[in-house]
Amino acid sequence: MILTAVHTAQQQAEQGHGFLSPTGVEIAFLLVGLVTLGAAVVTVTTRQLVHAALWLVVALGGLAVEYLLLTAEFIAWVQVLIYVGSVVVLLLFGLMLTKAPIGRSPDTDSGNRPVALAVALAAAAALVWVVVDAFRTTWIDLDGAVQGSTEVTGAILFRHWVLPFEALSVLLLAALVGAIVLSRKKKEGER
Repeated sequence: MILTAVHTAQQQAEQGHGFLSPTGVEIAFLLVGLVTLGAAVVTVTTRQLVHAALWLVVALGGLAVEYLLLTAEFIAWVQVLIYVGSVVVLLLFGLMLTKAPIGRSPDTDSGNRPVALAVALAAAAALVWVVVDAFRTTWIDLDGAVQGSTEVTGAILFRHWVLPFEALSVLLLAALVGAIVLSRKKKEGER
């Protein structure tokens, strides 16, 4: 179904459809993007930590669907396996091991919501400006190699992004070890 939608989108692109006449894939991309954005907002605004982790699953799953709509199937499955499957499970284990409160957590709200909102809006504006400025004159070569293929992705990943991925794995391991250390109760007389 996705391949048929992509093929239809390519045919419509050849016929001259533009910004004012979106294709079905573009509409689906926008709708999934809005759901993903909504889930991300709920993730950071909910007061229940477990619910925040579950809304994070929805947001990360929405990103995987966006990758599928962009015909980057390999990246979509990596998103599902690593982020939805591993990182969220690690986060939930960390919550359970540290005996985080399951219900509402009033102590997690510092009362700095206006400052946090201002910083978030400034960071979002700066990010949008940088991305628009960087890709203003960049066009995708549709006749070249497929950008979402495993060959191109693997080459880019192992040339440019090996160190950040290894650093992230060490950080996640340290977080898990820290959660285990925090979850152990000390008895009186033990060091």
